[in-house]
Amino acid sequence: MTTAALIVAAGRGLRAGGGQPKQWRMLAGRPLAEHTIAAFEAAPGIARIALVLHPDDMAERRAAFEARGLIVAAGGAERAASVRAGLDALAAAGATRVLIHDAARPCVSQTLIATVIAALEGGAAAAAPALAVSDALWTGAEGRVTGTRDRDGLFRAQTPQGFDLAAIRAAHDAHPGGAADDVEVARAHGLDVAILPGEEDNLKVTLAQDFSRAENILRGKMDIRLGNGYDVHAFGPGDHVTLCGVTVPHGQGLVGHSDADVGMHAVTDAIYGALAQGDIGRHFPPSDPQWKGADSRVFLRHAAELAREMGFTLSNVDCTLICEAPKIAPHAEAMREAMAAGLGIEPARVSVKATTSERLGFTGRGEGIAAIATATLVAA
Repeated sequence: MTTAALIVAAGRGLRAGGGQPKQWRMLAGRPLAEHTIAAFEAAPGIARIALVLHPDDMAERRAAFEARGLIVAAGGAERAASVRAGLDALAAAGATRVLIHDAARPCVSQTLIATVIAALEGGAAAAAPALAVSDALWTGAEGRVTGTRDRDGLFRAQTPQGFDLAAIRAAHDAHPGGAADDVEVARAHGLDVAILPGEEDNLKVTLAQDFSRAENILRGKMDIRLGNGYDVHAFGPGDHVTLCGVTVPHGQGLVGHSDADVGMHAVTDAIYGALAQGDIGRHFPPSDPQWKGADSRVFLRHAAELAREMGFTLSNVDCTLICEAPKIAPHAEAMREAMAAGLGIEPARVSVKATTSERLGFTGRGEGIAAIATATLVAA
């Protein structure tokens, strides 16, 4: 049995303001939909993810999402048609259970996802989270209260809503349209839907003010890691040094087991430090001859890929080279670009700068070069 997620992101959502569909507006440093997608990418019980996009978004966004392993389908004129497109794509991919979720709920927790999956694995054909209505309910007209309603037995529906995939496909095929959500479609087809405990933080971003609340929730959940790295290499024979991936002419070289790129070594160790994964020596022992003269990009890429495998996004790195010579400023931009390429991030997230030690210590005496670095990682 394979459980998949279907994320519906085909609406236009312009009521939230910002001049663009709400799922692509920035929220806590990334597009709203990216938070939603990342939550299901991190869920161990989810084997595949299908993303339904508005047809106008397909050309711009499809390739990038497919490169990440997502199944991408084009949405229809209304939500039900979009859901059917996603269900068909997942059925073709071999999924047997599905969690249908609105992209506009970016604060969904791992606990809630696991709860819905557990209900399906326990034998439920359909299960969905909800919150019991606790406020008094009124009816009204023309700005005045016209009556009250009993709130007993009323619930505020949430997603993800979980279903046996074949059953919910059949329910959608039989439904005439116009349903509020997939639970209504399921019940119209005779499916029994279990109510699961919802979460207040699992809000649906609808209006402009919802963005600030969602941002506060996401910021509170963020796992932010900082790591520091320090490295030093002595000067020796040679006519150049390699710093942050760039060859810089110099009257001496740097001595080291690899290419002695002190800048990349410091950044690599900063990433390992943020991950609590030791240092370069742990992953690439200097006693191993295969790393003799190795390009330090190998180490840097390994650290960056390890961060991604552990569920982190590399937010930025800052590297300071400490030396009297050579001059770093003429090469700093090339170093930023080389470092960014090795890390797989944009150069705007990489800082490379230099300072001297005012002729104090071994760097001041021109005996070598040191580097310190800081890396910031944010849980995806």
